[in-house]
Amino acid sequence: MAVAGATGVITSAELADNAVTTDKLIDDAVTNPKILDETIADDKLANPKGRNHIINGNMQVAQRNTSFTSGSNNDDAYTLDRFYILSDGNDIIDVTQSTEVPSTALNSIALDVETINKKFGIAQIIENKNCSGLIGNTVTLSFEAKVSATTKLDNVKAAIVAWDGTADSVTSDIISAWGAEDTNPTLITNATYENTPANLNVTTSWAKYSVSGAVDTSGAKNIIVFIWSDVTDTTAGDFLYITNVQLELGSTASDFEHKSFGEELVLCQRYFQKSYAQGTPVGNASSANRYYYLIGGNADNINKGGSLTFQTQMRALPTMTFYNDAGASGNIQSPASAPNVILLSTHHWTFYITTTAREMYGHHTAEAEL
Repeated sequence: MAVAGATGVITSAELADNAVTTDKLIDDAVTNPKILDETIADDKLANPKGRNHIINGNMQVAQRNTSFTSGSNNDDAYTLDRFYILSDGNDIIDVTQSTEVPSTALNSIALDVETINKKFGIAQIIENKNCSGLIGNTVTLSFEAKVSATTKLDNVKAAIVAWDGTADSVTSDIISAWGAEDTNPTLITNATYENTPANLNVTTSWAKYSVSGAVDTSGAKNIIVFIWSDVTDTTAGDFLYITNVQLELGSTASDFEHKSFGEELVLCQRYFQKSYAQGTPVGNASSANRYYYLIGGNADNINKGGSLTFQTQMRALPTMTFYNDAGASGNIQSPASAPNVILLSTHHWTFYITTTAREMYGHHTAEAEL
């Protein structure tokens, strides 16, 4: 066999088809030190890293809470991180972080019918920066799902939706009219289906489902994924479970890309973060993990302040909400008032408070969702 050049490198063009197969290689004949840097590019791998454009697709991050019932389960309300409810009215479903899962996951999102005969689902908006490479090409949305019974929850659909309004200024409630059973909901202006949603025939056993579509709407800026029950004859207590949601380039669904919990958490904190310990719902009575700031000065009732850094840089200027140790919003624990935020950036917030105290502590959340 001829060797090309003085370097001992044989190019692929010089090899006949199937000339090198795994059974022709001696054990350990090909090792990492023997592979040149960048010899194998990501786009030549079957499952390249970073292919999933969904954040928290395995439903493991639940900063706000792990259960959303009446009062926190309204249409257009965020639940498990990055996913929000779309429903034909409020209190249509309770939402929980569930351990009812396939063998490939630790958590799922459980949608429990509370108000019968209404359509419902979940959605996630992809930030414009993260749509790079997707817009103008064919993409595939995949997920694993099951229902508790098919007597009523027998029509689950999925859609890839393009937003052609202002980038990252998406109207999150993309439904104009829900329509009759098995009629796809009418979308609002600037939102367009990029596939033709159809019944996926979800069963009572876990299975993987996928839809594909070309994101070719003129002027598209964002992509929204939408998974829903298109049934208008439901029974209270029926469940739809969803996990391992993935959006990727191409016309076929690859294996779900698992990321570490820490990586998913940081990605979620770009859009929402809290001072509460992970595992403690926002608004719970808790003094654990609250921020503590020595504001110094004397005991006079004067303006005192400082600056606090966010856990990760946020997508946009966030909305701040303050909580005391009892979980009531509006004020921090000490002093019992709300800080005056005088400088807010995506990286930190600067505050002052008029007080005789020399320290400040309490809880807060910062939200910059799309």
